[in-house]
Amino acid sequence: MTNAVVETILSRRSTKYYDPAATLSDDQIQELVRIGTTAPTSFHLQNWRFIAVRTPEAKARLLPIAWNQPAIIEASVTFIVCGQLADFSVIPDRLAPVVEAGIMPERLVPEWENPARDLYRDYPQRQRDEAVRTATFGAAAMIYVARSWGLGSTPMIGFDDEAVHREFGLAEDEVPVMLLSVGAERPGNWPQKPRRPVPDVLDFI
Repeated sequence: MTNAVVETILSRRSTKYYDPAATLSDDQIQELVRIGTTAPTSFHLQNWRFIAVRTPEAKARLLPIAWNQPAIIEASVTFIVCGQLADFSVIPDRLAPVVEAGIMPERLVPEWENPARDLYRDYPQRQRDEAVRTATFGAAAMIYVARSWGLGSTPMIGFDDEAVHREFGLAEDEVPVMLLSVGAERPGNWPQKPRRPVPDVLDFI
């Protein structure tokens, strides 16, 4: 069954060549992130942050610590996609708008906060794993939104995470999970590459 959503997913590709003359407005960047942050997060933590690197000066700061990848300069914007270490103590605040909207009764808030405490408090690796999961969900949503707008995107892990942390003032609890460039494509990009056959990656039990 094919529809616009499926077509968007199937036509997405990692963009190598961008039109350096094309720009995205602040409103477009904000809308891209707004839609991206409707992606799921554990216990409604919403533990992510997006740094939109879009000015020539900011791009010049990012370029040498991101393996000098051309997309940093040529794409309209490159997001530093940050996940924040899972912190159960923020759950009441994050759920407050959900309660106010009448979606969730207030009496259920401890039923979310208490298991999250048990899951994360004494487990630093779980906290970090959740930061990476959350940031990845958000970035994936942004990738498909960009494609639906006719834009290209490139997720990148080629960067010096310590240098990015330092140069862009990330907080101690923030993990720079990936860079995500977004912009108008120029000719020469490959189509989506063939994937492994489904029987190779799917088991029925």
